[in-house]
Amino acid sequence: MADADQVVLQVASLQEFFREALHEAIGRQRFEVADHTEQYVVGLLTLFARSEAFFEPTPEGLRLRPLAMMLADAVAAGPGPARAHALQRLGDVSLFMAGFLAQGFSRKLVDVDYHIAMGGRAYDTLASMSHGSARGRALAGVFRELAVKFQRLVDALNDVAESACDHSSSDLLRLYEVYAKTGSPRARELLLRRGVQPVPVTRREQ
Repeated sequence: MADADQVVLQVASLQEFFREALHEAIGRQRFEVADHTEQYVVGLLTLFARSEAFFEPTPEGLRLRPLAMMLADAVAAGPGPARAHALQRLGDVSLFMAGFLAQGFSRKLVDVDYHIAMGGRAYDTLASMSHGSARGRALAGVFRELAVKFQRLVDALNDVAESACDHSSSDLLRLYEVYAKTGSPRARELLLRRGVQPVPVTRREQ
């Protein structure tokens, strides 16, 4: 149930909404991705908008498997399509969680930098092994760019998720924590807008 002060946007096509919102967010973050990569992320957002696609069915209802268990699934699967599927699931879930659910991480044992590391490595491994089929070769470049620009895409998805919301002063500490752990250019810019000069940190190569 939505809070009374939340704005509900009605759109004719969820996919078109995500396409426009992501494209504008990438522009605001001042980086570029290939069209195929942008289309992949839009498809991912549209798919995961359905809870049954994001979560997994269990006897207790829909649940989300921990990332460590997804990685274990990929290792146990051995070379082949099963491993590729497990790695893709790991990368996709990590990107979605870091991009859309990061505000809840401060209350959990794992944080956004963990999801960025897990997702980036999953996509990087997937890119290296995605050459055995025509589909794999076509997607190898997409997965490589997702791996290299994972942090920047997380920033863009944060922007999409929060563009209609104002940060309160209570968010500043959390925003600074995200910047300190990930070197997020978006987090740094938001801090500067609020008059906070963050201490420089070593950033991942993007």
